Amino acid sequence: MSKINASDYFFNGNGNFKIKETRTTLPLFYEDKKDFKKQLKELQKDIDSLQEMMYAHNKWGMLVVFQAMDAAGKDSTMREVFKRVHPLGTSFYSFKKPSSIELDHDYLWRCMKQLPERGHIKVFNRSYYEEVLVVKVHDEILHNYQNVPKELIDEKVWDKRYEDIVNFENYLQNNGIVVVKLFLNVSKEEQGRRLIARINEPEKNWKFEEGDIKERGYWNDYQQAYEDLINATSTERSPWHIIPADDKKNMRLMVAQTIKEALEALPMNYPEADEGRPEELKRFIEIIEGQNEIS
Repeated sequence: MSKINASDYFFNGNGNFKIKETRTTLPLFYEDKKDFKKQLKELQKDIDSLQEMMYAHNKWGMLVVFQAMDAAGKDSTMREVFKRVHPLGTSFYSFKKPSSIELDHDYLWRCMKQLPERGHIKVFNRSYYEEVLVVKVHDEILHNYQNVPKELIDEKVWDKRYEDIVNFENYLQNNGIVVVKLFLNVSKEEQGRRLIARINEPEKNWKFEEGDIKERGYWNDYQQAYEDLINATSTERSPWHIIPADDKKNMRLMVAQTIKEALEALPMNYPEADEGRPEELKRFIEIIEGQNEIS
């Protein structure tokens, strides 16, 4: 039985979330590298089995949203957690700077196009939450680039966006698309070490951009933006899971356990055969065996 319980690190909107009081490290859930690999492999297999059942049941879907500061480990965590999950039932989408076409639509439009089908898991690397993170920290984006009528941009614009997002997630839940929201909470010190590693290690240079340093200068603004959105958009149906991210192995185990528990909570099963199906299948076996004899 796993030592990790997803309910220990989620926030459902009850109370007041304060990011400065939230830990970025926890006691390790694994004894050593070997134990970590064993636990992760078991969780990967469990997620694969549950996703296969969801695919066969074909009623539920799941949207997994990853949000984090740069270098928190989103990409590697997605890769490791879903490594053993069948690719036909799982897909990923990474949101970058909006295109001119996307800016000519409402801000949820590009996310709606990427939503999962029933029976599938869709993983978002960043998401519609960028609209109350990057756009809030750099509000010139809203004023100068998003083509929103200026009459609609007032002191309540962020509250309206929080409300839109909660309504959107309720809409998904009402239609059988479960939303799992993961905030990988890395400390400023650990982020700094990882950014320096990207510079010092040639194979990681491609990950580093000068803009990372510029954005790091807005650390406190981003922390406040995360605190605001988590308080405003955490609900019983779609809580935020606050995952300490300074230790990547611990983080991956916590993420995998969270997704496993979310899948286990779904009332699903493999389709049951009709009453006469066993005899029909037996007849098919006889036909196949007869075909083998002919060849």
